[in-house]
Amino acid sequence: MHGQRAFLITDLSVSNRTPAIKTRSEVAPGDCWDLSPIFASEEGWEQEFSSLNSLYPGVAIYRGKLATGAESLLALLEFEKSLDQSTEKLSQYAALRLSEDSSDAVSLDRDGRLQSLCAKISEECSWVAPEIQDIPDVTFESFLQDPLLAEWITPLRRIRRLKPHILGNKEERILSLAMPAVSGHHETFSQLTNVDMTFGHVRDDRGGNVELTQSSFSSLLQRPDREVRRDAFDKFYAEFAAHRYTLASSLANSVKTDVFLAKARNYPSALEASLFSDDVPVAVYDNLISAIRSRLPVLHGYYALRRRVFNLPDLHVYDTYAPLVSAVQSDVPFDEATDMVLRSLHPLGNEYTTILSKGLREERWCDRYENKGKRSGAFSYGTYQAPPYILMNYKSDVFSDIFTLTHEAGHSMHTWYARSSQNFQNYHYPIFLAEVASTFNEILLTEHLLAETTDRSMRAYLINRQIDDLRGTLFRQTMFAEFEKSIHEAEEAGSALTLESFRKIYRELLDTYFGSGVVIDSELELECLRIPHFYSAFYVYKYATGISASITLADQVLKSGETEKYFRFLRSGGSSFPIETLSEAGVDMNSPAPVNAALDLFTRRVAELETLLS
Repeated sequence: MHGQRAFLITDLSVSNRTPAIKTRSEVAPGDCWDLSPIFASEEGWEQEFSSLNSLYPGVAIYRGKLATGAESLLALLEFEKSLDQSTEKLSQYAALRLSEDSSDAVSLDRDGRLQSLCAKISEECSWVAPEIQDIPDVTFESFLQDPLLAEWITPLRRIRRLKPHILGNKEERILSLAMPAVSGHHETFSQLTNVDMTFGHVRDDRGGNVELTQSSFSSLLQRPDREVRRDAFDKFYAEFAAHRYTLASSLANSVKTDVFLAKARNYPSALEASLFSDDVPVAVYDNLISAIRSRLPVLHGYYALRRRVFNLPDLHVYDTYAPLVSAVQSDVPFDEATDMVLRSLHPLGNEYTTILSKGLREERWCDRYENKGKRSGAFSYGTYQAPPYILMNYKSDVFSDIFTLTHEAGHSMHTWYARSSQNFQNYHYPIFLAEVASTFNEILLTEHLLAETTDRSMRAYLINRQIDDLRGTLFRQTMFAEFEKSIHEAEEAGSALTLESFRKIYRELLDTYFGSGVVIDSELELECLRIPHFYSAFYVYKYATGISASITLADQVLKSGETEKYFRFLRSGGSSFPIETLSEAGVDMNSPAPVNAALDLFTRRVAELETLLS
């Protein structure tokens, strides 16, 4: 690749000696994020914390006055904003410091004290939304016409549209008191799966005895040795089988809670209750499912390709995660990875790349490398008054970390543009939009690398990587979304939610989505009991809609060179509901077109990979 170190296609069994992990104090300051823009010192945090602790009880002086005039309502809103801005700064600093070393006693104490204070503030301000709801309609509309409230129209309308679903004070109090009890299944599931359950060990293809955990399970399924994959699969689901009735009871109670709360708040269904806050029509959810189902034969063709390439007599689901193309052995230092990411983002123009380059290099947005106690994985954490920081655990010999870097940079730049263009109350974009900018960056990086490489194996690796990303995000998350819809509809229709009913519904979906060419082991029916997202229902579909939107936007930019609509999307923040925001950027999520565009890309990539591997 021009301007880059050489990449070799190598077997997954090749591994380098892992250097000793540094303590936090041993990491070079230039490789750590600079948190001084939030607070110059820990003393600064303590001063802000003390100030907020003294300030928040003052919200009480506004109680009972919100309907008296636009001036009174504005005064309350600005006071609450000052609390929110202070809380946001304190939260960002506390969370980032804790993520540096989760065992640090000072960070743990700081985080715990802040959580306690936030709970008190929430309780003290709990009367605000109901009092805004109680303002007479004519009075409320007259307030919205007052220039004093011009910057508050969107958040006020968001609060006001909840009015049909807000109950009386007594009923709201009962619901509030009941929530810890009716939502206890979340804690039961977490404690059972993360603490009580043990999965044993697996002898891997490298001769090691690997402890099987929730985390290592996905890694073991990617090993080239089929016996390792099968052993991991069998032992993992044997533990879930031992607890299947408890898990089924927890999931059933989660569904019952969703349906109860939807009925109590006068929503037609649990699905509509979930979609209401983002003003997403049910048709968007249904269109996603129908579009994906119509193109399942292409996915089934990809599984057939996997079986042929692996030369297997039959293909089990535990065979569908191992890479068709061996991993890339790379040696790309962080600074070179940054160069690669910036070159791939060249279509977005100099302003975007200059801001990002300065943030990653001079302003030290990114905490680059692993250290003892540091939070695993990666994230972006941006706020209105401080840089959009990035946590990485970058490894130069893990090629996929370059994609992780551009993904998190997409989140950070989304936050940067939103806060630069919107006021505080409108800058925060909803979850529905959150994955668009990040996956957009990954698409641009993939296209950039494909354009640069002349190596057939490297091209096959990149295409296989994108195929599996799309498979996991488009098809798998949509199957999850369909399962969530089915089990909630069953509860709403009065059907019993039991272990057997869960298994039956999930088995039908497994057969449909994997097709007749894949063997579905009966143990896989228990997968529906282990997905944490099912305990926060109707969330997973946003992964599929997000990547569909990003593919459409990336196609617009790469084909026409026109970036205005994309930057309009980045700058919009939360100033509009997500469907409207995407529509103004040229993506109509009310139609199946964006999902079909993503499916078209999947179809093209499968065909190209088949040619490359033939």
